[in-house]
Parts: sequence; C-alpha cells; structure tokens
Amino acid sequence: MAEPIKGIFGLAPGVDFPAALLNGLENRLAQATPRDWAQVEIYVNTRRMQRRLAELFLQGPARLMPKIRLVSDLGHVTLGAGLPAPIPPLRRRLELSQLIAGLLDRQPDLAPRSALLDLSDSLAALMDEMHSEGVSPAVLREMDVSHLSEHWARSLQFLDIVEQFFGEQARERPDREAHTRMAIEYLAERWQDTQPEHPVIIAGSTGSRGATAMLMRAVATLPQGAVVLPGFDFDMPRQVWDGLDDALTAEDHPQFRFAQLLQSLDLSRDDVQAWHAQPAPDPGRNQLISLALRPAPITDQWLVHGPDLGALEPRCAGVSLIEAPSPRAEANAIALCLRDAAERGETAALITPDRMLTRQVTAVLDRWGIEPDDSAGMPLQLSVPGRFMRQVAALFGQVLTAEALLALLKHPLTATGSARGDHLRLTRELELHLRRHGPAFPSARDLTEWAKAQTDPIADSWAAWLGGLLEPLAMVSGRSLHNHITAHLNLAEALAAGPEGTAAGDLWDKPAGKAAQSACASLLEEAAFGGDLTPSEYADLFRTILANAEVHDPLSPHPGVMIWGTLEARVQGADLVVLAGLNEGSWPQAPAPDPWLNRDMRRRAGLLLPERRIGLAAHDFQQAAAAKRVVISRAIRDTESETVPSRWLSRLTNLLSGLPEQGGETALEGMRARGQYWLNVAAQMERPAAIVPTTLRPAPSPPVYARPKQLSVTRIQTLIRNPYAIYAERVLGLRALDPIRAKPDPALRGTVLHKVMEEFLSAGVAPDPVQAKSDLMRIGETCLKQRLPWPSAQRLWLARISRIADWFISGEIDRQAQGQPIALEKSGSITLQNGFSLTAEADRIDQLTSNELVIFDYKTGSIPTKAQIDNFDQQLLLEAAMLEQGGFAGLRGSVAFVAHIGLGNTPKYASYIIGPGDSDKTLAQLTELISAFEDRDLGYQSRRAVYETHVGTDYDHLSRFGEWDESDEAVTMEVGA
Repeated sequence: MAEPIKGIFGLAPGVDFPAALLNGLENRLAQATPRDWAQVEIYVNTRRMQRRLAELFLQGPARLMPKIRLVSDLGHVTLGAGLPAPIPPLRRRLELSQLIAGLLDRQPDLAPRSALLDLSDSLAALMDEMHSEGVSPAVLREMDVSHLSEHWARSLQFLDIVEQFFGEQARERPDREAHTRMAIEYLAERWQDTQPEHPVIIAGSTGSRGATAMLMRAVATLPQGAVVLPGFDFDMPRQVWDGLDDALTAEDHPQFRFAQLLQSLDLSRDDVQAWHAQPAPDPGRNQLISLALRPAPITDQWLVHGPDLGALEPRCAGVSLIEAPSPRAEANAIALCLRDAAERGETAALITPDRMLTRQVTAVLDRWGIEPDDSAGMPLQLSVPGRFMRQVAALFGQVLTAEALLALLKHPLTATGSARGDHLRLTRELELHLRRHGPAFPSARDLTEWAKAQTDPIADSWAAWLGGLLEPLAMVSGRSLHNHITAHLNLAEALAAGPEGTAAGDLWDKPAGKAAQSACASLLEEAAFGGDLTPSEYADLFRTILANAEVHDPLSPHPGVMIWGTLEARVQGADLVVLAGLNEGSWPQAPAPDPWLNRDMRRRAGLLLPERRIGLAAHDFQQAAAAKRVVISRAIRDTESETVPSRWLSRLTNLLSGLPEQGGETALEGMRARGQYWLNVAAQMERPAAIVPTTLRPAPSPPVYARPKQLSVTRIQTLIRNPYAIYAERVLGLRALDPIRAKPDPALRGTVLHKVMEEFLSAGVAPDPVQAKSDLMRIGETCLKQRLPWPSAQRLWLARISRIADWFISGEIDRQAQGQPIALEKSGSITLQNGFSLTAEADRIDQLTSNELVIFDYKTGSIPTKAQIDNFDQQLLLEAAMLEQGGFAGLRGSVAFVAHIGLGNTPKYASYIIGPGDSDKTLAQLTELISAFEDRDLGYQSRRAVYETHVGTDYDHLSRFGEWDESDEAVTMEVGA
C-alpha cells in the first residue's frame, strides 16, 4: 500500500463527503492489489450514503468493491459471537405496552389509559438510549433525587417494569440497540486479541450515540483503522476546542461531539489529519461561519477575531438570504431557486427538517413537471393505501356515520376489484339520499330500504354487500390484537374487492400498497405480544405504525433536484444548497418533553442532554452552509404569529452587522437583496395578469314562460331580497346540497320545535300550568328522541324547551282564554288574477270568541320588526290575505291580527293588527310584484336587498359574487330561448 491508513481524519464543511472519501481512499490504495481493495471495511451511518458510495465505486475504474456496511447493521459480527438475533422493535414496543397496561390497571392514578401508547413509545426510546449509552436501571435508581421524590417515585414504577430487558436477560432477548452495543463490544474485544490487518474505516458519523462512539474509538486504535469525520472545523482555534469540555455549556456546539471523541482518545485538534487535500468550496465562508458559531460564553471573541476575517463581501457572495412574509411565499421562492439550478444543469438540494415545507415546495415544483428526489419519501399513513387502512380501522367500535360511510365508499381503492363504475354510480345516488333525507347514522336496514326504492337492478345486491360488511362493526369491543388485525385486513380486502371481487382489488398494488401490506404482515406476526386492546387503542396503534413507515414511489424524479433530511445532508454534496425553515422551533427543533428524567438527572446518569439534538442540528447547518452556493430562507410569520429566527441565522447576521468597517453590513444587504430577488419573482409568479372585470352583477332574464308560476309565501321574501336565488332554484332547477355531516342546525331546530308545538296543542292544553308544563316536556322529549339522533343535542334542546316552558304555558293559557286553535300546520293556496299560484302552510290558526281569526307563527330565531314585515317579510300578511280569500280549505273569515311567538333563547311575542282593506292591499302589492316579473326586460337581480351583506347565500358562487359587490349596477341579460 502507498501509505498506512490510521488515525482520526476530517473533511472540511461543504466538501462532497462520499466523493472525497473515495478519492482519499484511492490515493492511499494507489498501489494496492485487487485483494487489498476487497478486504477494506467501510462503516457508514445511512443507507443513502451506502448506496452513493457504491454508485461512485461502480463508475470506475474496474476494481473489487470494499465491504460497505452500516454501523447499525452488524449482523456479520454476531455469526462468530454467538449473540442471539435482535427481536423486532415492534415486538418490544408491544411487550412494553402490555407491561404498562398492567401497571395502569393496578394503579390507575399513575396515568390515564389513553396515554398507554405514548408512554410505551417514550419508555422504549429511553430504553434504546440507555442501551446505547451503557446505562443500567441501577444507575438511575441509585441517584439522589430526594427533592423530586414524588415525581421520581412515579417514574421508578415505570422503570422497574423494564429492568428485565437489561443485564443478562437482555443478552438472551436483546432489542436492536442492545444488540448493536453487544456486537460493538464483542468486535472491540476481538480486535484487542486479533487486530485486523486490512483497513477498517468509520466514515460520516459524528459519534453522537454512545455505541457508535465506542466503535469509533475502537477503530481509531487499530493499526489500519481510520475515522473520517464529516464537517470537521479546521478553522476553529485550539483554545476554543479545548473549551468544549463541559456538556452543560457546550453540547449545543456543532463540534462538541468531535471534541468529546478526541478527548476520549487523549488526542487534540492538531492530531486530526485532512483525509483529502480537496479544499472546501468557500474556505473564507467556513471561517466566517466558524466564528459565528463559537460557544455562547465566548462570543465576545467576535470583537477580537472578527477583524482577522478581512473583507466580508467576498465571503458572503455565494449566500442569499430569503426572509419571506409567509410560508407560502417561502415555498414559492425556494421552488424557483431549485428550478433555476435545474435549468442551469446544476444539482440543487433542499435541506430542512420541516416536512410541511417540503410538501409545499414539491407542490410548487409540480407546476413545471419537476418531481424532486425526496430522501424521506412519504409517510405511509399519508399514502393512498395508508389512508384507506386508517379509515377502515376507525370504523370498529363506532356507530357508522354518513360522513364516514361516504368517505370510505369514495376512496379510490374501494371496489377496485369489481365494476367500479357501478359502485360509484350507486355511491352518488346514496350520497344524494343521505344528504337530503339522512339518517345521520345509516344502518344496514336503512341501506336496504334505500335500495328498494331504486330502479337500478344491482342496488339490492350492492346494499346487501355493504350492509353485511358494516353492520357488525359498532358492536366490536376489546379483543386480542390478533383478532383486531385479522378482522381489519378481512374488512379492508373485502371493501377493496367490491361486491363481486374475489381478490383485494388494487389495495396491495404499487410500492405504497406493498409497504402497507408489509406493515400489516409485521403487525400480524407480532400480534401475540400485543394482548387485548379496545378498538380505539388498536386504531391508535395502527396509525402510529404507519406513521413510522415511509414509502418511496417517485415516477420519474429529477436527477438534479433533491430534498434531503439533515442526516442525509451531512454526507452529500450539491452545487446549490437551500437551507429552509430556519426558525426557532423548526431548525433547531424544540427538545421534546421528557416525562422520565430532567436535564440534571440525565447529566448525572450519563445520558444524552436535550442540547445534543441542537448540537447535531448546528453541525448540519455548518456543513450545509459551506456549500458552493447557499440559499438561507425563513418565513417571518407563520399561520399564527411572528416567528423567531434560528439562533444560527441570528448569530450570522449579528456578526455581520457588528463588523461594518469590513463591509459586514454591505455583505448582509447583498445577501438580503439576492434573496429578495427570488421573493420578487415569486410574487410576480403569483400575481395575476391585469384584471379586467369580465363578470358584472347579474340579473338574468329568462323567457316569461320559463319563469315560476307558483311560489310559497316564504319564498316571496326571497323574491324581494334576492331574486337571483328564485331564478337558480325555480328556473335552473338547482338547489344547494345538504351537508354530508348532518348537524342540529337552526333549520332542523325550527322543524322539530314546530312538531313539538303541533303535538302539544293537538293533545289539548291542560288548564293546570304545572300539568301543562309536564305534558309539554314529555311531548318534547318524545319528539326529540324520534327526530334528533344526537343525544347531546336532545338534552340541550330539551333544556331550551324547559327554559321557555313557563313563559309559553302562561301565554298559551291567555291565548286559549280568547279563542281556540282550529287548524295546525294547515296547507292552503290561492290563485291571483294574473294566474300566479301562492301556497302556504300556516303553523296555527285560532278562532277568537268574536269569531274572528288569528294566525300564529312560531319562530326559533329572531322575530321580524314591523318595518321588515311591511317591506320584506310578508309571510303572515299573505297568509292572512289567503285566509280571508278562502285559500285554506274549510276556513274563511276576517283576520283580527297575526302574531309571532318567539321560541328562541329570549322568548318574545309580537302581534300585527290586520285592519280593513289590509289584505286587499297586500294581494295587490304581490300581484304588482309578480306582474313586474312577467316583463322580459326585468331580470332576477342577485343580492338585490339582502338583510346582511356579510352573510353569503346558496347561489353566490353561481353569480360569482366577489368579482362584483352590492355597489355595482345590475346588468340584465337575456338567457334561454
């Protein structure tokens, strides 16, 4: 060999790590034989780097490939060590959940049962960390935490149940972290006895976990062992390196882990050799960032060492700073940067821990047909089969709602094994029925009755298939995990197959389907360790399993546009690097709450401090910010409030602002100007072309023969206030769809309360107020149960009836002393002189002792004022005119007055006297109104005189309201023949 490979090496931030690693290895093995190449062992920390190294080797020249292995995958070691295979992580998690469930059953005051899965996940993470760092439960138990006795006593009860997974018992059934540490310990011991003569290289790891750091220390002592550190800061002075010795003050520094590794090997910074002579893309910028990221206690060194940097503009020339007003603007600007690099033939990478931002950028890139190569892929739970399986899991143990049923039937995987066209047609008809008629909770019987009313020949069999699958689900209760997953898979496959299918349709097709099938198979394989679960616990478990899995299904990813997580970015290289989402809480992410140990207890136990993640994120920032060209971006505001810039960005901008004599402020202005350019382009992309009003306030004028010849009294107000709604409803035949999720809305409340009053009055009002109130409450409760499927709404509305009952009974006794009801919910109609038919349904008609008539109308909302009745809301006046004209069969006479009985939160009574000639006047006004609409020159104006301009109507989208407003003149336009 040309030279021995031994010691600690580093590559500066910004260097393409895999390429430089290979080039350095080629230099050292320039005279090596093919056998020497084949014996080289290289340990890397990610599969992505493993693949990239293999790809670089395959590019030539021809040679035998070294063994490229993952640090976390040491299966080859266990063959000679006699170590048992690690148990699957899912099995350990299920075992933990059962142990915690038993503890909570014995001591329910420790935590709610709903926290079972979260506790098991958190405890599993703590166990993994303890295994990796070599900390046993005994260390925690022996700590003096008397000042935290109550909290610590609770924590110890949970820690006691996991002690069986440590010590000798752990060697028999190790989990993955314990297995990895045991394999590394065995490997280190074997190397002490028999040191390998071939090169062994640890490349790309920061040594942030105890087991990995142990392997790195073992390799560094081998005669042919090398540790190649990524993003090693050769520019940081020795005294700063020596100061990185206190985890409490320095663990959030990007080079802290390297300093700890060197101290454990009794080495100094000067002992770290350059693996390759390739310089960083911008050494001057590396020096600037190194100074900006000095540990917080010594940032006063900016004043001392800042002037040594010289002119700052050249060091920042390759950096752009995007400070976007919103996340949307940030995503647009980033997408434009990536597109520009792709058009130049350069490689571009977006690096951010914010997955929401990466999805937004991906959506913008799709406008230009660019599909980035996303290293993280898509969470399996968000894929098409993942969503389908989660929807199915949520059905068990729940009363089926119309919303859940329709969402399932419309899913693109449902009935893909049968005639999907027939399925979608029947789904559409069922949806229209459920929207209009309900019920809110459809049963198999409801589906059967609906199918009988259909003319489609396959409706009966389709409804029977669907009802047979869904009817038993509400009765499911606690059962074993095996039974849960088996029933879940059977139901999902049956729904995907359809009524005539025999297979699972398209459910398990494509990469996402195969990944979902694999996740389900793993859960089924480990189900014996899951114990009994309630349906909701099973649904939560299944959802978290899918959330922890990813699927990669790119159709044709762009070779030059990548999206990397921070881990992948440590060992990759690109011409343009975009560091996005640089806000506190995003990058770095806020440390997750630790329910077990506080910061001081972790330090004393030898576990990792919360600042470890911040230090790793800082290293990722330092590495990525050293690329050839860099774009740093953040959003000034998110959806809720202003954001706080990332601490590293604040340090960089503060350092530049504090060095004006070296052009720091000018350099910062240049960075912002380059970033503002992309924001301006993004804003221009979003800005529509010159807006030329093409839509005017409509007043369509259909042929007279097509205009309505009949309206109800309640629609006359609509004809006056918003004629366009009558045009859309009666001429075009359009009506708003009822919501999928039925709600106890005001319209339903009015219908139900009208029915309560009708039945109460039909039964006769008892003269005793106490008995009358009892009758009213009894009838109200019965009607609510019959017509209202929501138990909570039943209780609320019954309480509302109770609040107004005394007031209503008192008033009703007075009303019945003056007269008696002679008609309830009475329908009627009359025909005007111009042939127009007016219909009505009077809530209540009473005959007074004077033989005069009175019309009452129940209102659950506000009662109209006299001005509103005179000009718009003429329902009762029209009903009075109809009654005097004999429009209600069997009834005719003089109307003394009409009245509203308000049944709202504040009950109110208001009457309106009908004087001589008032009814004739009302009918004359109506005849004039209808006759006006028989003129082709009069159109149905939109929103002519709406009661509240800020309240929308059902047909605003049809009239394109918003492209005009109420201040615009209406334009009459003829429509139709």
